[in-house]
Amino acid sequence: MIGRFFILIFLWVSLIQTARALSFNTVVIDPGHGGKDGGCAWNGLVEKKLCLDTALRLERMLKAKGLRVIMTRRSDIFIGLEGRARLANRYSKAVFVSIHFNASKIRSRSGMEVFYRSAKGKVLAASILRKMDNNLKGVNRGVSHNNFKVLTDTLMPAVLIECAYLSNLTEARRCASSAHRQELAESIAAGILAAKS
Repeated sequence: MIGRFFILIFLWVSLIQTARALSFNTVVIDPGHGGKDGGCAWNGLVEKKLCLDTALRLERMLKAKGLRVIMTRRSDIFIGLEGRARLANRYSKAVFVSIHFNASKIRSRSGMEVFYRSAKGKVLAASILRKMDNNLKGVNRGVSHNNFKVLTDTLMPAVLIECAYLSNLTEARRCASSAHRQELAESIAAGILAAKS
């Protein structure tokens, strides 16, 4: 009787985990900002450059795992938020991952966080942040619901990642390192893959 109870619990947990997995074969990577929109600039770093560098690293990793990857930009050009969402919405069985770095007037503020809008977006956000928290130094600021335009206008599960605070000197020094940006990309890739059914 007790054995059957544990088997039922195991099956129930497995069903929940399966239901939470996402079905996709395409990842639309959105390096934030670009061109005339530099994003935040602190401690000698410019957000748009870090976003693109991290995104290109992520693209290589996901392609190596057999996923189709679409980039909203692959050079220092400006693309409006509507254009980013419009490009993403051309693809079915896809997820959307927008990469950013944060800043605050409160220079002690630090950490990584992931924003989502839909229930499926929350699954992806939680999976990515879990891997980032496991693999990287820094404060886990959690996953949060938000109505950023790239989240509201995309039709697929979508997330916006804030990788770190460039206004925080410790985090800025870390993000200036190509080795750290590689670790960021690896963690994000692991989170995306872990969310896939």
